[in-house]
Amino acid sequence: MRGDELAPTEPVLVPVTTAATARDHARAVVDAHWSAAAGPARQEDVIDLLLVVSEMVTNAIRHGGGLAGFEVTPVHGGVRVAVHDHSDGAPSMTYGAGAPPGGHRINGYGWPLIVELARDIAIGPRPSGGKTISVFVPVRAVGPPGPDGTP
Repeated sequence: MRGDELAPTEPVLVPVTTAATARDHARAVVDAHWSAAAGPARQEDVIDLLLVVSEMVTNAIRHGGGLAGFEVTPVHGGVRVAVHDHSDGAPSMTYGAGAPPGGHRINGYGWPLIVELARDIAIGPRPSGGKTISVFVPVRAVGPPGPDGTP
């Protein structure tokens, strides 16, 4: 079985309070699911995943009224990351290029990085207030060794 053929699993909820603990958890999930049997995950994909996780959690803490939850779920072809926060406001760059809606201002580079590295981005309200931002980050397994022994 290869890492890009993994079946979806249930999300694991962990107490995450910082971007560092979120990155550690995301790496542990990848390490557990892209094992020797499935082939290790490509390092460049893990780096992209950790950057997306870091930016999403930091945005929730800085701009979303605080982190309300964090999930990492291995799915076919990669990882789904969901970050829950306490704000109903969407990221200012959600509306695409051009001027953001009235009252919004553009801050840093975090959201554009998320949009560049992630796929299937969804933003939805939480029943208890706030929102959930969910993204898919592709994670591929290192392929089998080539004729010269390198992956």
